[in-house]
Amino acid sequence: MNGALTSDYAFELPAELIAQQPLAERSDSRLMLVHRADGRIEHRKFTDLVDLIDPRDMLVRNTSRVLKARLLGKRDNGGDAEVLLLKPASDGTWEAMVSPGGKLKPGRRVAIAPGFTIEILETTERRTRRVRLDTALPVADALERFGHVPLPPYITRPDSASDIERYQTVYAREAGSIAAPTAGLHFTDALLGEMARRGVAQADVVLHVGAGTFKPVDVDDPAEHVMHEEWYSVPRETEVAVDATRGRAGRVWAVGTTTARTLESAARDNRGVQSGSGETRLFVRPPYRFRVVDALITNFHLPRSTLLMLVAAFAGYDLTMAAYREAVQQKYRFYSYGDAMVVLP
Repeated sequence: MNGALTSDYAFELPAELIAQQPLAERSDSRLMLVHRADGRIEHRKFTDLVDLIDPRDMLVRNTSRVLKARLLGKRDNGGDAEVLLLKPASDGTWEAMVSPGGKLKPGRRVAIAPGFTIEILETTERRTRRVRLDTALPVADALERFGHVPLPPYITRPDSASDIERYQTVYAREAGSIAAPTAGLHFTDALLGEMARRGVAQADVVLHVGAGTFKPVDVDDPAEHVMHEEWYSVPRETEVAVDATRGRAGRVWAVGTTTARTLESAARDNRGVQSGSGETRLFVRPPYRFRVVDALITNFHLPRSTLLMLVAAFAGYDLTMAAYREAVQQKYRFYSYGDAMVVLP
């Protein structure tokens, strides 16, 4: 069937459509509206979302906060080095990606700033490193002071002061991600407030976006792709809110693929969710059947990516790829700082 192979998710994207900067106003993005039932595609603006969500519905957001996890420093010989922190371990060490990988072997050190060095401890099975941060400051303070915003590699400019705010959702709270849950970047406090005034319930989950978001599917059969684990949490309040939405015949809108994966990872048989926390490796791709999510807000994703496959599982493969061809033709802005798509039942 279409969508069974990784190559089915390849598409040509002109480089000029990859957004390198955010718009001046978050909610000024364009919005492609995709109707799953009849295949219609409409071109709207993101602020139209207020009128698209029924007051009986609920909006679920991922409140994970992006760490300033990219650390630039020098090796002992003066050469440049980069360390991207992925996640902390219980013993105080971190898993990290490093560059240049061939030079940063166990025992080597990287000087980030006076009083702040990183020691390479070992190479993991997946070729990342386990590192120790030696700093006179608390680690959180050291990252805030010396770390850089971990912009994705397709943004080809250095990070700037404005990225500290703009590569973060307005509702970000719990630090732990190395990439933003980008569908949420379009929301403003004013837009969320208007939805609340119209009666739309809003609830939160947390999924800390990890290295898997950068990992392309490089095998022909997506079933052979190994997902990295990512930590998630569903509060009791969100479990109750989903049940209440079902009770009033409302729809659950997921803001982004990370929220969708969290809700589906916590799904109950009655189309509700089970509160709690844990790690998920859920890989959503066709012909996955969604158990919780009724509508999906998302950005436009990389070819051959697990995120594009999740959208195809929700909207249908043929409709998804038709929407992407339309987005290229209509010159939508792609990826993290790009425009948005909504897929409706």
